[in-house]
Amino acid sequence: MEKYKDDKDFDDAEKVPCCTSKRWLLAFVGFAGFFCMYALRVNISVAIVCMVKPDNTTNTNQTLYTDPTCEDLTHDNTTHDSAEFEWDKTEQSGILASYFYGYIVTQIPGGWLAGRYGGKKVIGFGLALSAMLNALTPVAARYDLRIVTTIRVLLGIFSGVMFPAMHSMWGQWSPPSERSRLTSFTYSGTFIGNIITFAVSGLLCAYGFDNGWGSIFYLTSIVTIVWLFFWFFLVSDTPSEHPSISNIEKKYIIEGVGKSQSRVLSTPWLAIAKSRAMHACLVAHFCNNWIHYTLLTGLPSFMKEALKFDIKQNGVLSAVPYMAMTISVIVSGQTADFLRRKYLSTKTTRKLFQISAFIGAGGCLVGAGFVTCENRMVGVALLTLAVTFEGMCFAGYMVNQVDFAPRYAGVLFGINNCIATIPGMIAPIVVGALTPNKSQEEWRIVFYVCGGFCLLGAVVFGFFARTDLEPWAVEKIVIKVDDNATKEVLEYDNQVFEKEDVELPDGFVDVKL
Repeated sequence: MEKYKDDKDFDDAEKVPCCTSKRWLLAFVGFAGFFCMYALRVNISVAIVCMVKPDNTTNTNQTLYTDPTCEDLTHDNTTHDSAEFEWDKTEQSGILASYFYGYIVTQIPGGWLAGRYGGKKVIGFGLALSAMLNALTPVAARYDLRIVTTIRVLLGIFSGVMFPAMHSMWGQWSPPSERSRLTSFTYSGTFIGNIITFAVSGLLCAYGFDNGWGSIFYLTSIVTIVWLFFWFFLVSDTPSEHPSISNIEKKYIIEGVGKSQSRVLSTPWLAIAKSRAMHACLVAHFCNNWIHYTLLTGLPSFMKEALKFDIKQNGVLSAVPYMAMTISVIVSGQTADFLRRKYLSTKTTRKLFQISAFIGAGGCLVGAGFVTCENRMVGVALLTLAVTFEGMCFAGYMVNQVDFAPRYAGVLFGINNCIATIPGMIAPIVVGALTPNKSQEEWRIVFYVCGGFCLLGAVVFGFFARTDLEPWAVEKIVIKVDDNATKEVLEYDNQVFEKEDVELPDGFVDVKL
């Protein structure tokens, strides 16, 4: 290995191992961890379709069924033979929502626990307990519905530490120049988890062991347990603790992270609470998550109840929108960066992508509500387009916090993500209440509600989103000039600026000392 003589050589990322590095090893293992996390989260969305027996509870006073020619499409002996339970829509919705009751609890404590005990232990034990609870689901379901709900709540609690704990680990492992690439790659495991779990779960329902649906839970737990061995043996909390990291990479990371964390800042909670830019991001996040969790928990049910797909087709086709979303996220990020460099301001770019995401997704979802089972592939196409538009939010509100408050972006995202988990708790319940008869017309109302949230998010973000650096996001310090005077200056990313006598402008201070 080539040796370097002085410290300045370590500041050049090109001279440090990349693909074979330990920080990228953490990214790959972390990617697989988020795959497992989402597999444990969404497996029940498909499993419940083949767990529950078809019923005849439709209200006979309403003419809500679609054309009788679709009835043959609903006949699926595989699903009917494997179905064991007679849970109504309210009970099913309660199960789907219960995960998020636990998930919201550990969003803030997860970061604190990682800081105190290390992200490796917090994530490892969190997913280990999640995998064990998940494997108990088939037994619990055959014993008591309330035990299943309790298991899902606990699973949400233990899985909820994943994002904040990984944020904490990347705070130690990612040099600023590589942070976006490392974190975005790691978190993209969630999309792949959705895709693979939806597709494979449909096939397991039809061909798996333990009546088909039981194998979904066992397999996702086994995959997670296998992943745990890689996590505990290949990953360390910090570069200094890793037993086989090269000295070159260790110094490169420590120097980079040290420069970016040279001063611990107090959080301006009151200013954050009063910030219109923060409010715009929060509303956009909440509205987007309503659509996201409605589809994440309800898409397989819509495919079965309204579009009349059998379980084998259901799983595969439910995965298609998330394949498109993965591409959308990547393309949107690259396109947004290009437009910002060449043609548009940051503010215009953020609003363009976020408003397009809301309007496009809302329009497609409302349109999908009018598609009958006779044209069901049109419905799949519209749902795929809706989720593709949703992916554009990664160039909108998802990164907007870094624009107006980069120093506190992690704190802001934690606050927003905690509040934006509420749709995961409420949306499945609302869907169940709106679709008691499982008809296409009732699902149309569900998509009307989604369209309403899209409109609300577009209006609020369009009017109130900002990208200029917020005054409270600039650190104020006092530098001593002589024994009798001080000069108040502002510091941002190691650049020091003199504060003028007038009110601090919304944008970047441009009077450099």
